Amino acid sequence: MSVEPAEEAQRSTHDSGTPLVTTLAAAATYFSIAPGVRLNVRSGPGTGYPIVKVLPEGSRVPIHCQTPGTWVTGPYGTTNIWDNIASGQYVSDAYVNTGSDGYIRPRCS
Repeated sequence: MSVEPAEEAQRSTHDSGTPLVTTLAAAATYFSIAPGVRLNVRSGPGTGYPIVKVLPEGSRVPIHCQTPGTWVTGPYGTTNIWDNIASGQYVSDAYVNTGSDGYIRPRCS
């Protein structure tokens, strides 16, 4: 699964009337992790998957898609939703301030 930012071409005209094409990366929304937490990032959607890195306190993460996994209790409740933050990198939604206790992104395929 690719999690590269989507890009779109925007066409406008230069002062001389010549078409000018620019590429813009789509703006990604980043969500804060719970205050005071160093968050484990796992290779899959569950606590049984290996830790691939640890996010420092104060980190913000993009959520590309979400998928069900093991149940986790954290500062934002108890959930089985796992957030895909990069290719092969998942964090429990119980530690991400999304403002919702449900899915906010499409399911990972």
